[in-house]
Amino acid sequence: MTTKQSAGTVLGAATVAMGLIAGAFYVFACAVMPGLARSDDEVYVEVMRNINDVIQNPVFMLSFLGALVLTGVAAWQARGSGYRRWVWAALLAYTLGFLVTVAFNIPLNNALDRATDSAAARDDFEDAWVAWNVVRALLSTVALGCLARGLVLYGRLPRNGRRG
Repeated sequence: MTTKQSAGTVLGAATVAMGLIAGAFYVFACAVMPGLARSDDEVYVEVMRNINDVIQNPVFMLSFLGALVLTGVAAWQARGSGYRRWVWAALLAYTLGFLVTVAFNIPLNNALDRATDSAAARDDFEDAWVAWNVVRALLSTVALGCLARGLVLYGRLPRNGRRG
């Protein structure tokens, strides 16, 4: 495999991983959380705890971490190319979304897991978690769009891999 082929493979894999993550956050924003909002406090807390437990699996983690690592590798491989700005923009956007998850969503999940009063736990959790999920959904969607644009530009490169 040539260096150009390797760069295309990594960029393609980064785009797929980012699409999976952006889609997961999108589904939470558009369906999971609005559906749960219709539940009583006990059901809401129980379901969120169950989701938080089962989402920590190898498939999700491969996508969640893989989107970051693959985009970082793709950004490195893109240096000096005409599509590099798009890949670096994707890396910045997803890094911010990743940090939102680590700084806000995960601590909220952990607090929900430790809570004993479902009504109070939901009050402390729901609005903040939903808002931060929308932020990370938007950031990962921006990252996906940037990677897709980079992939299109990559596909237009001449054989030597260089274009202004």
